[in-house]
Amino acid sequence: MDIYHKLEDISADLGRSLVSVGNFDGVHLAHLRVLQEIVARSKQRHARSVAVTFEPHPMRILRPDAGLKLLTPLPEKIRLLEKTGIDVVALIPFTPELSLMSPREFVKLILCDRLRAVEVHEGYNFRFGHKAAGDVTLLTELGGECGFDVITYPELRLRGQSVSSTRIRELIHAGDIRRARSLLGRPFSIQSTAGRGRGYGAKYTVPTINLSRYQELVPRDGVYVTQTRVGKECFNSITNVGNRPTFGSDSFAIESHLLDFHPLEITADTEIEISFLSGVRDEIKFSSVEELRRQIQRDVAKAERYFKLMRRKALAADC
Repeated sequence: MDIYHKLEDISADLGRSLVSVGNFDGVHLAHLRVLQEIVARSKQRHARSVAVTFEPHPMRILRPDAGLKLLTPLPEKIRLLEKTGIDVVALIPFTPELSLMSPREFVKLILCDRLRAVEVHEGYNFRFGHKAAGDVTLLTELGGECGFDVITYPELRLRGQSVSSTRIRELIHAGDIRRARSLLGRPFSIQSTAGRGRGYGAKYTVPTINLSRYQELVPRDGVYVTQTRVGKECFNSITNVGNRPTFGSDSFAIESHLLDFHPLEITADTEIEISFLSGVRDEIKFSSVEELRRQIQRDVAKAERYFKLMRRKALAADC
């Protein structure tokens, strides 16, 4: 997959392309429906498949006070886009100047001149250009002038839920991990490194690992059944997200207890990925550390039952 970090870098010999423009935050099932279609159709038309996206997310320029938290930070978004088989990601810097570009200028300069689009694929609610003045109707009109077709996709709904980045953020913020997972098409996950003060450079000998500071979206405070990848090793786990009120003053942490733990090497650069599978309970303030320990034992038992049930289902599916 080729990645271009500004319009000027796009190769002059890119050739004809099939394009989808979007933020692609989450790279969820509705995104995948569009991207997989342009990948397939580009092969039939002997053209390149291109995803046009923006960095930073436009909301962070247009509404910086909104405090947007991303489902997928840029490195994860790029990794997920690559898995779709897309040929090119055009990662356009979103600037105040770009936000002032009219819909016609956007189509002419980006879709026509740079990408030589022959097809543009967008969702029914796609908006573009200054003050989001352009919609799919105008895009179709401009496509007729510039020589590309527009394929529009209706809203995708699953079990009464709209598949959208906004809805998935709402579900994760509410701690509804299972519904968010169904709309994403995979477990919601976060990636960072291990928190400091854990004995870097030596054997890691305790089954609990803290994630270092993470700036993007996390589930609401509570306890979750998870899987935690430490470097290249994956552990079944149970994870607490929250302020640990039992210990007094607020001290936000994302802390995973590794169920099938064995000692391992961890450095300050070791990547940690936590995939959230199911909710267990809200965060609670306990009257004593001993009461907290007993609750953790109950939480661990619930997680172990979850993984046992998943193994049974997997075995049944193989029969």
